[in-house]
Amino acid sequence: MKKKYLVTSALLYSNGTLHFGHLAGAYLPADCFSRAMRLEKHDVLYISGSDEYGVAITLSAEKAKKTPKEHSDLFHKENKELFEKLNFSFDHYSRTTWEGHIKPTQTFFSELLENGYIEEKVTEQLFSEEDQRFLADRYVEGICPKCGAKEARGDECIVCGASYEATDLISPKSKLTGSDLVKKPTTNWFMRFDLFKEKLTSWLSKKDWKPNVVNFVQSYIEDLKPRAITRDSDWGVKIPLENTEGKVLYVWFDAPIGYISATQEWAKLNKDPTAWERYWLDPETRLVNFIGKDNIPFHAIFFPAMCMGQNTPYKLVDDIPANEFLNLEGKQFSKSAGWTIDIHQFLKDFDVDQIRYYLAANAPETSDAEFSWKEFQTKCNTELVGKFGNLVNRTFVFSKKHCDLTVSSPSEEEDVDRNFIKDIKQLTEDYRKAVSQYRLRKAVQIFMEMCQIGNVYFDHKKPWVDAKELSSVPRMKTTIYHLLDCLRHLSIVAYPVMPKTAEKLFNMLGFKEDLLTYGFEGLNSELLPLQKLLAPEILFKKLEDDLIEKHHQELLSGSKIS
Repeated sequence: MKKKYLVTSALLYSNGTLHFGHLAGAYLPADCFSRAMRLEKHDVLYISGSDEYGVAITLSAEKAKKTPKEHSDLFHKENKELFEKLNFSFDHYSRTTWEGHIKPTQTFFSELLENGYIEEKVTEQLFSEEDQRFLADRYVEGICPKCGAKEARGDECIVCGASYEATDLISPKSKLTGSDLVKKPTTNWFMRFDLFKEKLTSWLSKKDWKPNVVNFVQSYIEDLKPRAITRDSDWGVKIPLENTEGKVLYVWFDAPIGYISATQEWAKLNKDPTAWERYWLDPETRLVNFIGKDNIPFHAIFFPAMCMGQNTPYKLVDDIPANEFLNLEGKQFSKSAGWTIDIHQFLKDFDVDQIRYYLAANAPETSDAEFSWKEFQTKCNTELVGKFGNLVNRTFVFSKKHCDLTVSSPSEEEDVDRNFIKDIKQLTEDYRKAVSQYRLRKAVQIFMEMCQIGNVYFDHKKPWVDAKELSSVPRMKTTIYHLLDCLRHLSIVAYPVMPKTAEKLFNMLGFKEDLLTYGFEGLNSELLPLQKLLAPEILFKKLEDDLIEKHHQELLSGSKIS
């Protein structure tokens, strides 16, 4: 039965350049899932965009001597272009500074307030006399109230790991000027998440989510408290109340509403302004939020509660495939520390499907994973070149030499032939099941198993021997027929992870139609005899030691490749 999927990747903070850690967590798994569901002929809408408000952007913008909008514009443009180069299939990539984001965000606030879920409070916050403004925690440092460490962050101590309010710091100072800070009263608005505890508990009890999500949510929901949803700033969505100048909604409040406003923008751009309702207001829609584990509370607790407090019956999330983190050679990705990979340079030296494959095969689904230059080289050479590429190349080269690049009807089938294609079809079904369950690593393993048994079948049947005797040529042609059928399955199965390579192989097999239109349904038909193949092309080149070493040394030195 065909389904309707609304797929989202966490909005990317437009405060820096996209890196492989982002891709492995919330983006590549979502893109692969969306592509696979399209192959199944489901109705899929894949949405993401830039998260552009928040203190981190204002802080970075000030350091760069830019306005927050200028700073965000820069990274929104760069990251959108990178996603395009990486072959991401977003139906729309939006941003939270587009004018249409304001209305739904302010409506969320107004209806929560009218329905009794928001309260106004006066609290003491840290104030800079020198700057004449309240400072959020990212602007603040001081002495840790727990362990006494100096230069503790405004919300967390990097020495002892303690979390606290910025007002708890001893001798708090401004990060920008080093000036002392004082506590002053200010008015803000708090959402009463504690009032949603029973609703959330009942709703969450019906979810069969990944253990890391369930465990986190269960412990978090026990201690739900009112949470501030506004802050003192001029960068953000304004509060829709009179006499509230200098007050904006917190970025964590407005960002998930960006999924809705992005879908509304998509509908507007497609000349069908109400089309977004078919996804967000239809209870039959399956909403899937792909995120990193640091985003779990916002997608599993806060945003669902915000939706529950609305008069409009928004679709609540069905699945949250939250992934763990991807590290780089044993350490966290860090642009400031120079511990990162320049994606622009990477895409000059490597094929985009190589990194998509490696990140999918190494997806941090149940525990943190790691990018290693040596393992990247080994995976590409052993699997993409040695197994997948080798099977494709030897089959096409043999077909060109002995079959005139033409598909022949199978005859004189043996048990080994029937068992081979039976295994390929079963593995294809296993692949479909794995990817539908967000098990991308498993799906990649199945794909490579298909390549492996294809090579084993080739070696076992020895078509080069059969080609020498006229009497055994039909047996040889049967072998090549089944190998080409295996490649047909592989072209479809490869598409979610390696779309460019999959389409190339599909075209080499002589198909004229679009691969996505062909889909999994196309595999129900037989490979057509007399179908003319294209001349063989190499899918992947071997990665040489000197190229890998160049990039590894660039990482260690922290300098750019010239």
